[in-house]
Amino acid sequence: EARALSLCRQYIERAVSGVFFAPVELTPSKDEVNRGIVRALDEARIPVVLLDRPVVPYPQNSQHDLVGIDNRRAGYVITEHLLNLGCRRIVFVGLPHAAATVNAREAGYREALYAHKVSFGRASLQRLDPEDVTAVRKLLESMRPDGIVCANDRTAGRLLHSIRQLRHRVPEDIRLVGIDDVEYARLLPVPLSTLRQPTHQIGELALALMLERIARPTLPPREVRLGCELIVRESCGATMAQRS
Repeated sequence: EARALSLCRQYIERAVSGVFFAPVELTPSKDEVNRGIVRALDEARIPVVLLDRPVVPYPQNSQHDLVGIDNRRAGYVITEHLLNLGCRRIVFVGLPHAAATVNAREAGYREALYAHKVSFGRASLQRLDPEDVTAVRKLLESMRPDGIVCANDRTAGRLLHSIRQLRHRVPEDIRLVGIDDVEYARLLPVPLSTLRQPTHQIGELALALMLERIARPTLPPREVRLGCELIVRESCGATMAQRS
């Protein structure tokens, strides 16, 4: 937060032509900080293009251009992948104080379960530290999941280590998936099945929006949402199912 605020002040002092901003997350005061940053940039008349996530909660409309993936659809697609593999006790895991993108992915998860007539309750939606082995043990013992949808690959990678520490096998006992396809996803002890973000396309579109915003500052705010590519590796058990 402190670094983001410091950079904001520097950009205003330098009178930059525009700012690409990925809002702060994972802190209790993130919403207040994010609103303060965009308000300061707006007052300085510096165009802002948001990356990945808005600074206002759903269903409010963003007052700034935004480029990212369709997070709700991502949550649906990755959950449906586990459903198609036979999972029925699927849990969603995200970090506390996560960005609005996690809420959207969680909504997609719930919609996929509903569409496939699979019941779920509040306990199926978990916000916890995936490195807290005690919390993970409690989750596994109480819910006995056969599949876990993680809000992102970072959460999935850390959760994978905790699950293995508790002597559960992935994917034999629990099928695990993430979202993003970060560079280390394929290098984990069990390579991670995930959704790949089109990062190059996001960057190109963000630049195009910024240049147009600078040229035509009175345009209404625009939001561009892109699709993701399903990347199947070992953690979801699809290859295991094919061998059997």
